[in-house]
Amino acid sequence: MHWLASNIRTFLLALVLGASVWLSAVTGADPDEVRPFPNPVTLEVIGQDPSLILTSEIPPTIEVTLRAPRTVWEQLIAQENSVQGILDITGLSAGEHTQVIQIRIGARPAKTVLTTPETITFTLEPLSTQSLPVEIIVNGQPAVGYQAGEATVEPTQIAISGPESIVRQATRARVSVSLDDVRESIDEVFDVQVLDDRNIILNGVSINPQTARVMIPISPQSGYRDLAVKVVVNGQQAPGYRLENISVFPPVITVFAEDPELVNGLPGVVETQALDLQNAKENISTRLALTLPETVTIVGTKTVQVQVAISPIQTSLTLLDQPINIIGLPDGFAAQISPQTVDVIISGPQPVLNALTPQDITVSIDVTGLDLGTHQLEPKVEVFVEDVLKGSILPGTVEVVLSILGTPTPISTP
Repeated sequence: MHWLASNIRTFLLALVLGASVWLSAVTGADPDEVRPFPNPVTLEVIGQDPSLILTSEIPPTIEVTLRAPRTVWEQLIAQENSVQGILDITGLSAGEHTQVIQIRIGARPAKTVLTTPETITFTLEPLSTQSLPVEIIVNGQPAVGYQAGEATVEPTQIAISGPESIVRQATRARVSVSLDDVRESIDEVFDVQVLDDRNIILNGVSINPQTARVMIPISPQSGYRDLAVKVVVNGQQAPGYRLENISVFPPVITVFAEDPELVNGLPGVVETQALDLQNAKENISTRLALTLPETVTIVGTKTVQVQVAISPIQTSLTLLDQPINIIGLPDGFAAQISPQTVDVIISGPQPVLNALTPQDITVSIDVTGLDLGTHQLEPKVEVFVEDVLKGSILPGTVEVVLSILGTPTPISTP
């Protein structure tokens, strides 16, 4: 016992030295690193009183710098949400507050070196609710010859909730409906807007429900009637062209007569003056008058705009036995081509293809820079007419034998 007491200092010194040596060995193998955490660190708000609402903007993420051994860094980066920011507002009342952000780390040992921002300043307000009647704001007028009935809305009241300072500004709720050029009854759902006493839309409140159903009956007035417009066509477009589309604007016109029986006795369509398409090759844009009894008048413009789309028919053509021209043959050289002609497939508008001449297409082989002997070359096709596309060449490769002029050309044996 006396021996132990007299040597206690020696034991303690040895223990400290041993711990230092161990710690030095551990930190040398797995050194600490201080650096910003590379992944987004989410900021979570906890402890909020249900009767209060945050009216300040809280950043969704923050920046955190950590000190941790290299192996711990690897765990933190590989693990999702391993570092989290916590804004604890437990027990706070209404008013402005400043709280320190707490950092939760999912691996140890690790230490927070810096948080940006370190604190958050925010405001809590009492949560308020209010009920408001829903008004219908009708804009515009139905199409000529139509009238609108009484508008109804469901529900007739909505509830709003949010910060007390915003809710107490709300004076009314509305839905806006446009009747411009409407010909049919309205039964649709529209968004509800909440406004203050200056008719400014309030944001920052929850609306329940967010939409309302509006119903407005639309009916025709006596003596008015809508008729579809039918374009009357004479003749046919030119051969090789096709009629793609005929459109008319407006497609429906409104007519009126003092005697309602006159308009009610009309067929459901009104015809235009005849549109002449005989040998037409281009698009047509024109205005045409409508054919109606003298006692019936057209409401608005007396003519309609007609657009006609005409385009050439696209087709293909095979040109047989097209001769091959030699380009780039040096002086003193001779060339033997096999085969001496090729077939060329081209495509384009049918009228253009029908009018092609031999001078409009050439087929050639370029032997510039080639040595004496046998070569397998691809013919090139040039078309000197617009809108014509070159396609396949049959065959796609020909044999060209270059020799000295006057020297017999060897004959290829299959």
